This record gives sequence, structure tokens and C-alpha cells, in this order.
Amino acid sequence: MNRLLDRILRHFISSGRLHVAWPDGAQTVYEGSKPGPEAGMELLDSASARALALNPGLAFGEGYMNGGIRPKGCTLYQLLDLLMLNAMSPGHLPEQIAASFRYACRGWIQFNPVKRARQNVAHHYDLDSRLYDLFLDKDKQYSCAYFRRGDETLDEAQEAKKRHIASKLLLKPGMEVLDIGCGWGGMGLTLARDYGAIVTGITLSEEQLTIARQRARDEGLEGRVRFEMLDYRNLHRRFDRIVSVGMFEHVGVRHYGEFFDILKNSLVDDGVALVHSIGRNDGPGTTNPWINKYIFPGGYSPSLSEVFTAVEKSGLWVTDCEILRLHYAKTIAIWRERFAANRARAVALYDERFARMFEFYLDAAELSFRVQGHMNFQLQISPGIDAVPLTRDYMAEAEGPEVVPSVRTVLRA
Repeated sequence: MNRLLDRILRHFISSGRLHVAWPDGAQTVYEGSKPGPEAGMELLDSASARALALNPGLAFGEGYMNGGIRPKGCTLYQLLDLLMLNAMSPGHLPEQIAASFRYACRGWIQFNPVKRARQNVAHHYDLDSRLYDLFLDKDKQYSCAYFRRGDETLDEAQEAKKRHIASKLLLKPGMEVLDIGCGWGGMGLTLARDYGAIVTGITLSEEQLTIARQRARDEGLEGRVRFEMLDYRNLHRRFDRIVSVGMFEHVGVRHYGEFFDILKNSLVDDGVALVHSIGRNDGPGTTNPWINKYIFPGGYSPSLSEVFTAVEKSGLWVTDCEILRLHYAKTIAIWRERFAANRARAVALYDERFARMFEFYLDAAELSFRVQGHMNFQLQISPGIDAVPLTRDYMAEAEGPEVVPSVRTVLRA
């Protein structure tokens, strides 16, 4: 099996250089024809080499978690940078076959009826909340931050994200707002406290629900914010505004039509919704099998063509679309740094294997935005053609003065 993997790597590495130490002590260097990063990996057993040859999308992460694969002369991030860059070019035949099979089956993989959706959410979001305290901001925003300047702290960038989204909602005091996938409550509490909204937040996570409700009590906002355990498909009322941040990735392709139909039926005629989600710029695809198994079962980052097709069929207007390219990469880079600084506490909460799983997830997630075409999009949608002003000026006015770098700063950069 070493020979098979050797042949695959000779075709796979088209950029940069990969050093491989084999289980028998042999050393091989694979160099691509194009410039790129350099990294090394050590295969500690033949089972890891065999799995890499047959199903690398799943096997590499499992091998790292289990200790059968480890970086050699570099960090995990550097090794993944090289491998994920080369994965963008066809060169691993077994993985191409596996990816084609996953695409053919993605309707089932992403089939998320109410019961299954609840189980999928629990897999990740019902982990011990102290884990998320190790790397998130003080408001526990587990989604892409917004860097207006680029040098903000994580707390500043997450506050800016909430202001940016609020500016697109055109809020007025007393408006009723639905927050689909409310997380630990930060967005809903902000809209109620700072904008005078009356908020209903819904989630499928028991852990997040408990904390969100406690935060509402602690802030004295129980009269303005209500958090419920509810699937979006069980909504039976209308709202002035709807916001959904980091939830659409869990809907599943075959449910997109249903999702946007429900949004339309849950908005008043001049209502506005804002959907913030991870997406991809290279057309429809599939979820990495390791991510699907260990991190986000049933999850998927859609292409805009898939999203717009569903919106068009619903009859909703897309009144604004914004693409945030590297904002999430910057966000996750800070998360990675914080998690690394608190890694021992993660091991104490769970174990070493879990800590390896989580650092692999964060490294791969950041690199998916840097080298594999992932991005974030914000869709502002409405049933009405005239629900929002003609231009975007109102957004800038709501957010406050732009932070504009000086000419000298720009020239130095």
C-alpha cells in the first residue's frame, strides 16, 4: 500500500514540496512543478498509509487524531496549508472517486428532518460550554466577525459584525424580530438592548438555550427577549424582521426551498430578513467527510447559485448581497491562537484526542477560507420590492463613521 500512496503523492503534489517519513524509516520528497509551501509528515503505521491512499478526506484527520500521522519539521497548520492547496487540483484518483460518490449521495447526507436536525445540532453545540469560552469572544459569537479596519480585537470585530447586520435590518423600536439559530443569545440580546426590538430566538441546542435564557435574566431583558427550543419549520406567526447567523449551513440543500418559503411566510409584507452564512465560490460541492463525521454532521456550505435558485423560486426579493472574503479567516486565526493558549484546559475537559480533533478542525477551517474558496455571504431579502431604501447609504449611517486609514498608512501598506 505504500507503493500506491507513493504513486498518488507523485501526482497529487503539484505545488510546493512535501517530505514524507514512512513507517519503515524511508524518506521521500515530493516536489511540484509550481512554487508553494513546504511541509513534512510522518506516517507511524501502515494502517495510516493505507487509509490515506484509499480515503484521504477522512483518513488524514483521523490519523492525526489517533496519533498515526503527525507533522514533521512543521506545524499542523503548515502541513494542512500544503495539502489543502494541492487538493484544489485533481491528482488523487481515489479521492476524486469518493468525492463524486459523496456528491451523488449528498441529498441523503444533508437530509435534515426535524429529529435528525436536532441530533446534528447536539453533536457540536451541546458540547460543554466551557470549551467555547476557551476561544470565543466575551459575547460567545460563534460565527464570522467583521473587520472594518483589519486590526480590531476579536471583541471589537464581533461587536462590529452585530452592528453591520443590525444596519441591514432597518430596525425601529418595538419591531418584532425572529432570530433563527440564536446560539448563546448574543445577537438577540443586542437587538433588544441596543435597538429596542422585541426578540424571539429559536435554537435546537439545549446547552445554548440554557445559557441564552440565563443571560436574558441576568440583563433584565426577559420582557423583551424570549428564547425557545424550536425548529424553524414549526413557526406559525409573522415577524417584522428575521435574522439568521451561522445557521443556514445546517439546513441542507434539499431543504433550501422549504427554508426560504418559511421565511417568506414568516415575514410581514414589508418585512426584511438577513441571512449570514458560509458559502463557496466554485459552484456546488460536498462537505469534507471528516468535517461531516466529527464536527458538523449534515452540514454544508452552499454556492451562491444554489442559494439564489431557492430564493428565486420562493418569490422573495434579494435586496442586497455582500460577500465577506477573508473576514472568517481572520476570525478563526484568532480562535486558533486562543485555543492553542488554552489547549491544556481543553484536554482537561475532554482528552488529548479531542484536543487534536478540535485543533485540526480550526486549522482546516481557516485554510478553507484562505486556499479553498470559502467565504461568507450576507443576503438581505424581503417579500416587497420597496421594503428597503434605493441605496446602501442607510447602512453606513446606522453603523456610524467609517474608519478610514490615512493616505500615508495606505501608501506604506
